[in-house]
Amino acid sequence: MISVFDMFSIGIGPSSSHTVGPMRAAFRFSQSLEHQGILSKVSHIKTELFGSLGQTGIGHGSGKAVILGLAGFEPETIDPEMIDVFLLQVKETQRLSLLGKYDSLFSRQNAIIFHRRKTLPAHANAMELKAFNGDELLFSKIYYSVGGGFIVDEKEIVTLDTSLKDNSKYVFSSGVELLKLCKANGFSVSCLMMENEKQLIPEQQVHNQLAEIWHAMKRSVERGCRREGILPGGLKLRRRAPSLLRSLKANGNNCVDPLIAMDWVNLFAMAVNEENAAGGQVVTAPTNGAAGIIPAVLCYYDKFVEPVTDAIAVRYLLTAAAIGILYKKNASISGAEVGCQGEVGVACSMAAAALTDIMGGTVDHVESAAEIGMEHNLGLTCDPVGGLVQVPCIERNAMGAIKAINASRLALRGDGNHKVSLDKVIKTMWDTGNDMKSKYKETARGGLAVNVIEC
Repeated sequence: MISVFDMFSIGIGPSSSHTVGPMRAAFRFSQSLEHQGILSKVSHIKTELFGSLGQTGIGHGSGKAVILGLAGFEPETIDPEMIDVFLLQVKETQRLSLLGKYDSLFSRQNAIIFHRRKTLPAHANAMELKAFNGDELLFSKIYYSVGGGFIVDEKEIVTLDTSLKDNSKYVFSSGVELLKLCKANGFSVSCLMMENEKQLIPEQQVHNQLAEIWHAMKRSVERGCRREGILPGGLKLRRRAPSLLRSLKANGNNCVDPLIAMDWVNLFAMAVNEENAAGGQVVTAPTNGAAGIIPAVLCYYDKFVEPVTDAIAVRYLLTAAAIGILYKKNASISGAEVGCQGEVGVACSMAAAALTDIMGGTVDHVESAAEIGMEHNLGLTCDPVGGLVQVPCIERNAMGAIKAINASRLALRGDGNHKVSLDKVIKTMWDTGNDMKSKYKETARGGLAVNVIEC
């Protein structure tokens, strides 16, 4: 069962597949060493990053994530304020305390290798960790970061599509099945999702945890609006959200621009993704590269429709997650696998559906909005300049949020019937991603990444 909490989790930037995934894999590797009783015997660790992780991992902070994971930190609980200090200590001492318990030698230059031209066949995001005692190899493991912070090892990725049984109360693997179940039981999409989540934890706990997800989203918007300066990584990109906020506040109620809401949506989305680009705390939704869209659309509702209560936020996130699950099951949410259509496109589709639900749309309206949200992101490439989640990623989130709102409005103005189904557009996205050249899939070897001067 894919849970709403698989689609939304609190973590750090800049990338769910390149930062959050590798941190989780490294943490899991250290745990494996401890479970085997060999953690104290490890003299040093070697990590090799392949495919997209090797090509853009430096700009995405994959090396830093590996160090933090090996040391026992997890994306959900790490304090972003301590990261730089900790990494500097590792660099100066050239020692790393595995799980915070046993010291090993750690020269980052030799311990983490980025393979720019090597890939592993199972997935574009691959990494191998090896633990040594002197020259003796104690243990090694290959992990794949398959998007949205999800990680699997070499055995799990083989059985991923064939052996996992969905134990949801209401099992759905397509938009058609989702609509059929909702109509047969008199459910909204969010109600059906809540019934499934209650199979795992009590309803009140689901509510409380999703409310905290919403509050974390709001905090990332607030931090992004407050923090000035240049984003790290070498592009010398200045944070724009604080100045945009000042401009909007200066205009105040005197502004007669009928499209002023668009400026606020742009602000909300860019604030989150500038915070993400700086390595701050954001909510993976469903990836970090697209983390600004879902909160921006809910912030739009909060400011221009009605104040968002925890109950509204829970309903919104449950609906969004149901749509995200369809993409996770039938296509991909990994930019390295299908391009940015799998990140910004999926987030746009999720947000459009969720907004439609809380605006009072039927389940048919919800499905229609989700389809429109993706249909007009088909073919979107992932071509980050300098391998950083900055250009075009930050503005692309603003555009995705605006598209999501418009998709919802288009759906709500209709009767729910439309020519292209959500299932058809998901299949099309998957086929398009498979046909897309690898240089346009988070490798920084095509598109804007090679046509824009980095400095």
